[in-house]
Amino acid sequence: MTDPWVALEPGADPAERVRVLRRAHETFTRVGTVPRPVRSVVAESWRRSARAGVGPDGTASVELTDSDLGAYRAEHPLARVMPLFRELMGTFAADGEHLLAVCDAHGRLLWVEGHRATRRRADGMNFVPGARWSESAVGTNAPGTAVAVDRPVQVFATEHFIRRVQPWTCAAAPVHDPRTGRVLGAVDITGGNGLAHPHSLGFVQAVARAAEAQLALLAPPRTAPDTPLLSALGRDEAELVLDGRRVRLSRRHSEILVLLARHPEGLTGEGLLCALYADESVTPVTLRAELTRLRRLLGPGLLASRPYRLTAAVESDVTVVERRLAAGALTAAAEAYTGPLLPGSQAPAIVRLRERIAGGLRTALIAHRDPDLLADWAHAAWGEDDVAVWRALAAVRPTAPVRARLTALEGELTAPSGRIPGRTRGATYLQRPPG
Repeated sequence: MTDPWVALEPGADPAERVRVLRRAHETFTRVGTVPRPVRSVVAESWRRSARAGVGPDGTASVELTDSDLGAYRAEHPLARVMPLFRELMGTFAADGEHLLAVCDAHGRLLWVEGHRATRRRADGMNFVPGARWSESAVGTNAPGTAVAVDRPVQVFATEHFIRRVQPWTCAAAPVHDPRTGRVLGAVDITGGNGLAHPHSLGFVQAVARAAEAQLALLAPPRTAPDTPLLSALGRDEAELVLDGRRVRLSRRHSEILVLLARHPEGLTGEGLLCALYADESVTPVTLRAELTRLRRLLGPGLLASRPYRLTAAVESDVTVVERRLAAGALTAAAEAYTGPLLPGSQAPAIVRLRERIAGGLRTALIAHRDPDLLADWAHAAWGEDDVAVWRALAAVRPTAPVRARLTALEGELTAPSGRIPGRTRGATYLQRPPG
């Protein structure tokens, strides 16, 4: 086969390939080996599915319904290109007895449209809006695998991991945010074995590219071109993008800018001194010297005094996370959170802010019970020892690796200190859960 991403090479007999793949699937589910002629992309997906604890007789779960689904779809970036998807794919889906489906970046189906009888059949396997079709939930499938590997993919019949999905064939392509490059979700065409053709894969890829072009035209600039941008999450020394140049800040200058960006009204010298220094013996002269050096670094005009304040609005990644979390956009907030705020800082105000941001986000993640968001946090450097998150993850995704990690962490909780050894520097919470 010349293209490993296409399910059937020209001239292949679909019925024979179904039989061969079914035997291969049975071999894999029985002994864990993948025989030929299973494509590498499918073999790797089967292995990921098995590691995630997906069973071949499982089914998709519906996570969003009614008003919750409607609210989530209305706020999702792909809602803006649904008219384009319908224009390009709607007639093809209806006439060919196929389905047009769109999922988010976690494989959750947002829209499923197309031929009425085909939709009724698909209802039987929960291929419906609001259901999670990520690889980690239902195994190998085109929309879930396209999101997982971040490229267009075709899944033919018995290549699907779950048996009840094996009568279907689908092709999907990821859709990216044209400004950041992050995956927003995927567009999918699902139907019969006739879709196992190079044209269907090329078709969904072209539709995805058209959607990205449309999003680039529709999306307004996030900030004005001359707005200073401050990045302070997940790094000990913040970076400021100012007038097209990148300025690397010292830790103390990073702390000062984070605080002033959050207080556009300004801070007095005494207020800034208390916010920055736990040691009461530090004199105002020390602070003034730091501010003088910072003013020289930033250039004229940005840092004013009496009170100390920034003369232009500064957009920071800290405020982005807070704004998204306050709006209930949990997935977007988690994506913007790249780590604890200035993790090495001991400035009292920074420590409090760091704890509030991380604590608020992890509390929301635990309450929301989204397995993918919990897994992202648990496997990050700042969450690898977070017992509460691992417990929440084990409750919604009780795979063997997750249970093993949780068992190890709970065993370490018996340590006399009450904290897990080797806690990530800058973590913002006690590892022993309350109670």
